Amino acid sequence: MNDFKEKILKVCNASSKNTLMETLQIEYIDVGEDFLVGKMPVNPKVHQPDGVLHGGAMVALAESVGSMASYIFLDAQKFFVRGIEISANHIKSVREGDVFAKASILHKGRTTQLWDIKITNADEQLISVCKLTTISLPKE
Repeated sequence: MNDFKEKILKVCNASSKNTLMETLQIEYIDVGEDFLVGKMPVNPKVHQPDGVLHGGAMVALAESVGSMASYIFLDAQKFFVRGIEISANHIKSVREGDVFAKASILHKGRTTQLWDIKITNADEQLISVCKLTTISLPKE
């Protein structure tokens, strides 16, 4: 299983080259049967003017991890994935360190998927809760 995990994470991280994920330094760090975890550093690049993590950066992290989870848990040879709705409740502010987003599947339909994404800090304190709906569209 560890070799399989490493292979999946390598593919996920390689797909981030020259994208928003690379700009935000998002790294995929763990995967299981029904979840994917990503990590993002909190530094001035993702701060609001008052020095705390920008909510938009958290939403970008959540959508990146949730969309990548949809990609790896579906048949990527036949479908491409798009996020169609995201909501976020920000609970706690962060000034530095890393934040971790864990996307877990709530509903895996043939066309739409619903993801629960919890963002935590290194102390596992809840920072934000997001819900992402993705759609799988056939490649033609």
